[in-house]
Amino acid sequence: MRRVADTTAPFDDASLPLRPGDHGEGVADLQHRLARLGAKLSGDEPGEYGPSTAGAVARFQAERGLNEDGVCDQQTWSAVVEAGYRLDDRLLYRRTPMLRGDDVAELQRHLSALGFDPGRIDGIFGDQTAEALMDFQHNAGLPPDGICGHETLAEVLRLQPVQGSTDLVSPLHERLKVATDGRGDLAGRRIGVGEQGGFGAGVVSTCRALREAGALGLAFHHPDPSSQAAEANATGVDCFVNLVLLADERSCSTAYYLGFRYESLASRRLAELVQEELPDALGVSDGGVRGMALPILRETRMPAIEVRLGAPLVVVQHTAELGRVLVRALSRWVSTSSA
Repeated sequence: MRRVADTTAPFDDASLPLRPGDHGEGVADLQHRLARLGAKLSGDEPGEYGPSTAGAVARFQAERGLNEDGVCDQQTWSAVVEAGYRLDDRLLYRRTPMLRGDDVAELQRHLSALGFDPGRIDGIFGDQTAEALMDFQHNAGLPPDGICGHETLAEVLRLQPVQGSTDLVSPLHERLKVATDGRGDLAGRRIGVGEQGGFGAGVVSTCRALREAGALGLAFHHPDPSSQAAEANATGVDCFVNLVLLADERSCSTAYYLGFRYESLASRRLAELVQEELPDALGVSDGGVRGMALPILRETRMPAIEVRLGAPLVVVQHTAELGRVLVRALSRWVSTSSA
């Protein structure tokens, strides 16, 4: 097993976010980590958050499916730290808080290619990943302790399918979960609808439209997306729709989970269905569909989308139509998934 990469922050997280114009050890450490990931930072002095550093951060954010503002907030910092891990750098196992990193995502991908479903490839070592790992260990004649050390990893890599035949089981299982009861409508479905503050009216409208369609709409209001994802997971909703008002945008777009060379196909299909109708219904421009790795999309265990709504004054006047469009898209999504 290789030496573990240094992933501890030498500065207090309270100093985040780091942004252009900042100086100090935190900036220098960010630059060092970005450089190890291949970023070019020749234009800025060490410890100086100048244009070169801001550009490198923005490019990293784009690659990782984060908001591309060139500012290193907590989400971006965590993503930079996680990107520094390589498979075999450390023991991987289920703990609290859960291990996160590119090494976890790579293990998940290997397990999924071998037919052991860790859930979505999200770089988070949770219960489903632990179960998949123990299942693999049992089948490989190893002690099923749920710990990926050198011996288990060597067996995982030895048994990998030949290149070009590495279909993953995770996307198939996700689609099957949507259609698991064989129904082609929303009746009885549990749909989570959330917002992080400022758009409670949109949640109320959507939950009302879901109720009229025979579904149970569950409202989630929490300013922290990770906490909201945890609440949705604990509640066991079938699907999650997050609503965000963006004051500086003029368009409507819909995001789904994409990260670690993996995308949630079920979530992407729902995002496409929403985007087909919503911009025209609200009278705003079409911002398209985008794969992202935002916490609310990455950390939820069910298909999830984030509807990102610009032109807030216009949107707020059309909350009833917003709810109706979302329910129509959800109905079509369930129907086509169950076919």
